[in-house]
Amino acid sequence: MTIHDSRAVTISFINRVYAWMCGGLLLTALGAYAVIASTELQKVVLKTPGVFLILILLTFGLVVGLSWGINKMNSTVAAVAFVVYSLLNGLTLSVLFYAYTKESLSLAFLVTAGTFGVMSLYGFITGKDLTAMGNLCLMGLFGIIIASVVNIFLRSSGMMWIISYLGVLIFMGLTAYDTQKIKEMSVAMDSGGNSEHAKKYAILGALTLYLDFINLFILFLRIFGGRRN
Repeated sequence: MTIHDSRAVTISFINRVYAWMCGGLLLTALGAYAVIASTELQKVVLKTPGVFLILILLTFGLVVGLSWGINKMNSTVAAVAFVVYSLLNGLTLSVLFYAYTKESLSLAFLVTAGTFGVMSLYGFITGKDLTAMGNLCLMGLFGIIIASVVNIFLRSSGMMWIISYLGVLIFMGLTAYDTQKIKEMSVAMDSGGNSEHAKKYAILGALTLYLDFINLFILFLRIFGGRRN
């Protein structure tokens, strides 16, 4: 494969990854909006005991299944799982749309989009190996998850703010690291990147960046958000 062909495969694969990611975000937004726009759905999703917990468990199961079982799936199954996950995640995130003002949601989205774009571009163009930073961010992620669980019982506003700001830094680093990993993944793709392998791993890459974006959005919303009265 020539340098020109290799570059074309990389661009094709990256475009597919971002197309899936943006599609997933759109489905999530539509799912959340559907709940907010419908009092009937609000009653089912947000006010019926047990339903919200079931949705969380389903989304968790799907993301784990996609992440760990991608090699056992064909591209169609992976695509359907990603679409269903994105929609279900929108239903769970509707609680944020219900709690925060439209202005807060818009501000958090714009800040997230800008931050994500800058860090993803950095991860794509940098010649520096980001593996060490990525591993550090992964360790930090486990740390803030543990701290968040502890804070459920402590209910410390100070700890919440520390977790939020550290979380932003961690997911900024992960966005750059994950983008670089996806770029490197494209090297293993066939010419044109249209194999079954390429299709599946484009969805896996999209899921990874989707999770970085969603977590950044939630953290920025917590920092900048104004709740409804």
